[in-house]
Amino acid sequence: WIDKDITVISQVFSEEIIYSECYGPEYHGLSQVLQWFTDWNKIGSVLEWKIKRFIHQDLTTVVEWYFKSCYDNGIGCFDGVSIIQFDNNMKIINLKEFQSKAEHYYPYG
Repeated sequence: WIDKDITVISQVFSEEIIYSECYGPEYHGLSQVLQWFTDWNKIGSVLEWKIKRFIHQDLTTVVEWYFKSCYDNGIGCFDGVSIIQFDNNMKIINLKEFQSKAEHYYPYG
């Protein structure tokens, strides 16, 4: 995403990928993920995507991350977690994103 390199998408995702974004959209199949990548990058750029940690178990990985982008002339950022399932060829077959606000406040101190 940072380099806008679409060739990586086919190397990483299975043909049968189901990708669920944290705010609702869901893409079924590699062709939809490729179309989303193309469309998003027409008006968006990833400014930062910091990986905080990985948790692995069998064919599942959980990733905690921070994401910052410029999209449609607006800057946005959030913390996120992805639950990623791999197939037997080690390609991503299912990915679910979850979002949290990046800015935190402390109501009790």
